[in-house]
Amino acid sequence: MAAAPVLPPTPSQTVGPFYGYALPFAGGGDIAPAGHPDTVTVHGYVRDGNGAPVPDAIVETWQAAPDGSLAGRPGSLRRDPVTGGFLGRNGVDFTGFGRVATDADGHWAVRTLVPPARTPYLAVCVFARGLMHHLHTRAYFTDDVREGPLADLPEPRRGTLLATPEPDGARRFDIHLQGKRETVFLDFR
Repeated sequence: MAAAPVLPPTPSQTVGPFYGYALPFAGGGDIAPAGHPDTVTVHGYVRDGNGAPVPDAIVETWQAAPDGSLAGRPGSLRRDPVTGGFLGRNGVDFTGFGRVATDADGHWAVRTLVPPARTPYLAVCVFARGLMHHLHTRAYFTDDVREGPLADLPEPRRGTLLATPEPDGARRFDIHLQGKRETVFLDFR
């Protein structure tokens, strides 16, 4: 009896880097309307357990509008009715959603509006090679820890959830997938 042939793994048996194909879209990081005076850039690096950049990750963000509404606005994947091509965002509406790929250095960035005090964070989802499931975390714009999820974390771990202000007004939020500086990830079941 002949041995069964060894078949190569299929995509359902392997993990990436498939995320960069067809998921990112032009203007995916432009969450705030073009020219809005209250925009803030949130950026950082995705790093693996050794601190090396992850050059082929996808970072998605969701957030409440500054008025606290959660509905968002459509417009991230508009199509041209004539050509069927991709038009991108309309540049006027705040959608609350962003999706960007990391560059060769593992860097990512979105341009958005500061979230409201009631929900002072961006919800962040990371897709990367080596992950069987995407990871959820939050980038908090406040370090007020009197109550809520941040208060329950030890201080060193709490810092992994803070979008740190920079001198130019941007916010820095690095994502460490594992290791000593691993970002706190949320388990939604």
